[in-house]
Amino acid sequence: MTRRVRIAAGVLFALHAVVLLAGFFAPYDYDEQHRDYPYAPPTRVRMFDPQGRFHLRPFVYGSVQKLPSGEYREDHSRIYPVRFFPDGRLFGVADPGVLFLCGTDGFGRDVFSRVLYGGRISILSGLLATLIALTLGTIAGTLAGFYGGWMDRVLMRTGELFLALPWLYLLLGIRAMLPLHIQPGQAFALVVVVIGTMGWVRPARLIRGMTLTARESAYVLAARGFGASSVYVIRRHILPMTWSVILTQATILIPQFIRAEVTLSFLGLGIAEPMPSWGNMLAEARQYFAIVSHSWMLAPGFALIPLLLGYLVLADSLLAAGASDANQDS
Repeated sequence: MTRRVRIAAGVLFALHAVVLLAGFFAPYDYDEQHRDYPYAPPTRVRMFDPQGRFHLRPFVYGSVQKLPSGEYREDHSRIYPVRFFPDGRLFGVADPGVLFLCGTDGFGRDVFSRVLYGGRISILSGLLATLIALTLGTIAGTLAGFYGGWMDRVLMRTGELFLALPWLYLLLGIRAMLPLHIQPGQAFALVVVVIGTMGWVRPARLIRGMTLTARESAYVLAARGFGASSVYVIRRHILPMTWSVILTQATILIPQFIRAEVTLSFLGLGIAEPMPSWGNMLAEARQYFAIVSHSWMLAPGFALIPLLLGYLVLADSLLAAGASDANQDS
């Protein structure tokens, strides 16, 4: 394992752990509102006061909104030390102090906390959609490659049909048939099923090719000659050969499906407010004034960058390793 791969794996592990434990790392709940602080800028955490004195514990000043401009200034008359492990969270400050590491949105909700909670939705949707796609692709590719004939033709033509379908318009049609307000769980399930069903064709084709090669190998022919059943041959000899393809496809599909969920939620077809996802959070920043005046609203987009790069590095390393093994075998 190269140094670059180790770094990518470490970054991915850290991001997934922080998102999974959002309730611990986030200083506030995702729907907690601070109506006195709409579009508040990120809070500056300090170690030195204006007199230059060093404080052993980091602290923040109180924020005062200047009217009517809407700008914020620090209230140096009050100091709020940052407390660690208050109420089962990693950090926070005592009331009425506030700690907004990435600022707030128009409702005064902490953007940093919402990014962590929203990452649960976006990452989990990518993982579940990948599981659906790889399960369907493995079944279809194995059956098509092992049995061939009419089953191969039906499954592969069905795959071509899935590639030709306009899935965005199909999702729009399905959403139009549902009630105007649906539960977040229903919206999440709809997005995951549609994205996962859309992505099974590519892994199915790759697994079909490997199965076509494996079924003519000497040990498979020997097993069939000794009377082994098709189920036994597939489970014992065919499927183990496809694990490398499945793992490589997982590292490719997960970031693609995360982006797909972000895009659909950005367009209003995924998770709706107040439940956060990176897509509907970015939708709040699509106005020009929000980007110019409140750039911290783009935090979900910045959170996507290391996540997608980490999966890209892993996918490249797995593809390179597979190509190296193929060259050695040849």
